[in-house]
Amino acid sequence: VDTLVKGQFPYNEETFDRVRKIYEAFPRINMPHFLGDDYDDDGQKLSEAISAAKVRSEGCSSFLRAALRWSAEFGTSRNGSPDLHVMLGEYIYSESPETDMTKVSSHFVRGNDPKKFASMLVNFMGKCYPGEDDTAIARSVLMYLSLGNLRDANLLMDGMKEQLKSADLELPKTDLIEFIKYLLQTLERDAYPLFRTLRQKYRTSTDRDSVFEEIIWKSL
Repeated sequence: VDTLVKGQFPYNEETFDRVRKIYEAFPRINMPHFLGDDYDDDGQKLSEAISAAKVRSEGCSSFLRAALRWSAEFGTSRNGSPDLHVMLGEYIYSESPETDMTKVSSHFVRGNDPKKFASMLVNFMGKCYPGEDDTAIARSVLMYLSLGNLRDANLLMDGMKEQLKSADLELPKTDLIEFIKYLLQTLERDAYPLFRTLRQKYRTSTDRDSVFEEIIWKSL
């Protein structure tokens, strides 16, 4: 990346392909998820695997963040390449031993693949703690809206519904998800009075995350 910056190479399909090949060359380390009968031995292996994963994850993440800064300076998007944002979001989710869904979402919403984002959220629903699924979904939709991207917010929800339906599953039936559904419909109609009513009715749910308040008002 330093070479690309110093040489003032423009971001284009050829230079992106070089970055992608380097990214794909980073090693992936399989993390053991279950401990066997020999707890001490397996526990030591798990600890070593987590330490190795943290080092590897930070190395690749740093590389992709540097590539994003280069693409923002020498490309057409001031937020950096959407393709690189998708790569970094996907990498943090799949390879980081301590997944930060806020960071993951912040990159995907600046990307160009809401369908892949939907697949990742569906996967997250299957392994997260109770109450984390609707929060992650709501945060993702609101982040899209705060960037003025109503289209991809709808594509994300539609993609999740489609994938869940094929697995005979549904979106979480919570007040927070209900609020998100009504909010998307309200923004389609540009009906501010209805938004105020929704905000008041579902305040208890949206107050669960302090970040929601700021993002909701940015989405208007």
